[in-house]
Amino acid sequence: MLDVYARTQMEAIIRPATEADIQGMLAIINDYAAQNLMLPRTPEQIRRVLDHFLVAEHQGQVVGCGSLVELTPALTELRSLAVWPAWRGAGLGRRLVEALVVRAREAGYQQLCALTLVEDFFNRLGFTTVDRWALSPKIWHECIYCPKFDACDEIAVLMNLVEPEAVPAQGVPGLLRPTWLSVRP
Repeated sequence: MLDVYARTQMEAIIRPATEADIQGMLAIINDYAAQNLMLPRTPEQIRRVLDHFLVAEHQGQVVGCGSLVELTPALTELRSLAVWPAWRGAGLGRRLVEALVVRAREAGYQQLCALTLVEDFFNRLGFTTVDRWALSPKIWHECIYCPKFDACDEIAVLMNLVEPEAVPAQGVPGLLRPTWLSVRP
């Protein structure tokens, strides 16, 4: 296993995923899924949204990945964020999230959400913890089919990608009311 100093001295590049990356991505994602830390993926699932994935590559090997999945025209989800354990703690997950935030902004999304077991990681990157039921498009779009739906242990986080123009969400200073809610102030 690499020590922290060795990892920080190695440069992984962040780039769009290609067909050749699918097996490497699956190895990382499904390793975490086997530990019940994320949902497993199949090659077909990855292939369907491949153009939404970024990978971290070092010396030809995929060492991390993450994707964006549109939930509404204003809201996208950061999904399948995973880094090989040997690379954890080297800032690679942060770099992947930052690159995905840039992509989400460039695509015109107003908000970015994620469901996570590592709330503090996302909070340090500017996400705010929210009630997961506030992410109703996410819950009904995908989560209802999850085997963990009735006993979900994931925490919802949300990042505003645009400057606030609307009334703040009730009880959460600085957080916009989700744009996809039909509720009016």
